[in-house]
Amino acid sequence: MPDHDEGQKTGFWGSLFRSKSLAQKLGKPDKEPRRVSEGDVLAHRRRNSPAIDSDPPSSSRRRPRRSRSDAPRRTGSSKPKVRRSSGTNGHATRPPLTSWPPSNMNSQEELTLGHAMELISRGVPAHKGHNRRIPHAPEQYYALYTTSAGNHGDESDTADLHNSMTQFMTLRVQGSGSGGSADAATYPWDTLEQPSYAFYFGRIPGTITLNQWAFSSSNLPTSIAIRDSGVMPRVVDLPRIFERLKEIESSRVKEDDEERMYRTLYRRFLRDPDRGAGTAHRTLDRQITDLILVLSRPGHWIDFSDLRNQVAARFIFDTTPDNKERYTRFCHQLLLSLELEIRIQARTHGEWAKEKLLAQLPPTIRWDLALAKRWRENVRVEGWGKQPSDVQLRFKLKRRQTRMLSRFANVMKWPNLSEAMQRMKERDEDDTLDLVSSDALAFFSGLVLPGPTFPFLMMNTLIDIDPDETTDALALLTHLHPHCGFQHRSSYTYWSATSIVGKVLAPTCQSLAGWVGPARPSPDLRRSQIARVRCKRPTKQKLSPADVASMSERSDPLGPPADVFPVKEYKLVKPKYRDDIYFDGVRIEVLGFKPVPGSASGGSNGSRSASRNASRSASRNGNGSEGHREEEPTWFDATVQLAIDGVSWPLRLAYDVSFISAWPCEGGPHPLFFDYLFETVRADQIVEVRDWGGLYYGGRRGSSVQGPGSASGHGGSGLSTQDAVQDDVERVLVVEAFGVPDNEVLARAWCSHWGLSAIVADVSKTCIACAVREAYAATLTVVIVIDGERRRKDEEDD
Repeated sequence: MPDHDEGQKTGFWGSLFRSKSLAQKLGKPDKEPRRVSEGDVLAHRRRNSPAIDSDPPSSSRRRPRRSRSDAPRRTGSSKPKVRRSSGTNGHATRPPLTSWPPSNMNSQEELTLGHAMELISRGVPAHKGHNRRIPHAPEQYYALYTTSAGNHGDESDTADLHNSMTQFMTLRVQGSGSGGSADAATYPWDTLEQPSYAFYFGRIPGTITLNQWAFSSSNLPTSIAIRDSGVMPRVVDLPRIFERLKEIESSRVKEDDEERMYRTLYRRFLRDPDRGAGTAHRTLDRQITDLILVLSRPGHWIDFSDLRNQVAARFIFDTTPDNKERYTRFCHQLLLSLELEIRIQARTHGEWAKEKLLAQLPPTIRWDLALAKRWRENVRVEGWGKQPSDVQLRFKLKRRQTRMLSRFANVMKWPNLSEAMQRMKERDEDDTLDLVSSDALAFFSGLVLPGPTFPFLMMNTLIDIDPDETTDALALLTHLHPHCGFQHRSSYTYWSATSIVGKVLAPTCQSLAGWVGPARPSPDLRRSQIARVRCKRPTKQKLSPADVASMSERSDPLGPPADVFPVKEYKLVKPKYRDDIYFDGVRIEVLGFKPVPGSASGGSNGSRSASRNASRSASRNGNGSEGHREEEPTWFDATVQLAIDGVSWPLRLAYDVSFISAWPCEGGPHPLFFDYLFETVRADQIVEVRDWGGLYYGGRRGSSVQGPGSASGHGGSGLSTQDAVQDDVERVLVVEAFGVPDNEVLARAWCSHWGLSAIVADVSKTCIACAVREAYAATLTVVIVIDGERRRKDEEDD
């Protein structure tokens, strides 16, 4: 029986992928009917990203509405004055607004589109959603992204990859693998790893980007299986493999000479089945096809798209005779991947052809190319022989990586810092840093695949170098369990930036290389112990494809499209409590952990031995033998207890919520359209707000509105009961967490307690109006407002 559905296209790609490896294709869902209140879209006001997506479906989320009393245009002498644009062109900036309306106009005037754009929209970030298909997957699978622009500056909501030490976590598909600025991805779908770590971590510690928030709602296949092509390469030994690797490294390969590439490939590594028939595979496309077929053998080659295999150095760390077969298999796969990479990047292969080919490659082949890029950029062959122990490698980045680890340890205030750094210096002088562990080999060599492994490689390298025996209890720290952290020597705790504890405590810590620390110790953990944190996944706040498609409309600073824009429908929003005496009555008291019933009792504290690091490497990747398998770390429920004006408030970190760094605006504060509804509360009063929105506990909220318009927040628009209910669901709570960082911790802990993700806005970069609009774009109902500039000044004064 054929594997393909009737009518499905066949060919090279169709024969390579297994159509039955995924669920059967679903029919396209019927589009929801547009609501009367949604209005039309002014396409000419969308200017921030290329038109690369299909027509957006309609959304169930409400668009901003105009006052119904103003819908009919007035005529005659009662017609209000229409204010036209003053003609400012380019990126010329106006002085920041201090009042609304400005002093030269009254509230009864109306603005033309040009003048409204000049007064209200200039410097406001515009957000656009993208819904992209997954290559080779059924139609029900999709990936959601966002792009933002509009502030005309160099700043964005994304953390700088170099300063945050996360450049190894991302790789542009068409890049060289160097991690330099020239390799930076322009769009999040340009990177091999998904989600894209070039657009993952937010500028504010403990946050993610709006793009990552959208991507978290994607519907992705668990895997895309491929057929076993059955094509076998020639059998080769280690000397022949490394001889060719040295040739590639020495740049003796003429990348535009197809004939030479043909002879090298088919005489030494592949067989040409059509050579005798007079149709030899001499052209570049035939050579590329043959290499793809050879590498398309699931079960034979290592699948680097599998998280369990993404510490690639583990396959070459063990150079004993017992590991020779696996060592040789890895090197053979690496060589074939390099041969494929050379041909794809050949000068005779056009850019358009490269882009089209790379987009169609199976995921396993794309990860093979990532390994080839990292090796070619960072590893050099010094010598080889018949045994793995005869291979000598040199690492271009070792000196840089040593400095990076030293800076990381200093910023994190690592306990036993001096002894750890002294041991690293001694190892460096002996040229044995790569022999510490497989994680250390990966870190110092730069043979790091993109994705979530790098933060754990760096931390594990620091742990393995530290001579303190208490680090034995930290042997099972692994990227396979990212929601974790650990306590070391009862001095500090350190948390993965993806864990809820790390997200909540980040305002009081440093955030670097995917880690948050040093954080306060916990009395509930042993002197040195790993803690895996259990929390619920919030399911009520997710972007739908329709929400992503309507993101631009729902966050438009001007509101719905119109011929003119009444001045009275906007209001200038400023922080309500910013000028109050700093409220510093909030302090973190205790970081608590309660073991989950039935979980392991904690890691072993066995003595150090010669095989310690080897067993660690195996255990971290889930491949430890029975003799070396250590007891799994304990799972905990986490709580943060804070004192508010002397009263203790424990908050459970029950939900793994996200905090999204607000996109910077320019020239703020900006006016806010009256139909963006919000309420304001001080951080030290937030515990009085219970179950905002009633997402998980069925509660209701009943508080006044501090937003534009009347106390009801609708500006006298006469909304129906159904509209009022919708407003109650979408109303945004603005939490002003100025003052000490513990106020922000309180706000974040409250969000995790109730299961509410939030926008985090630094008012020195983003005005409240832009933050509220971004919350509407992200379909979130909480905004946490901080003053990063004032906080930095206070820290400098201290």
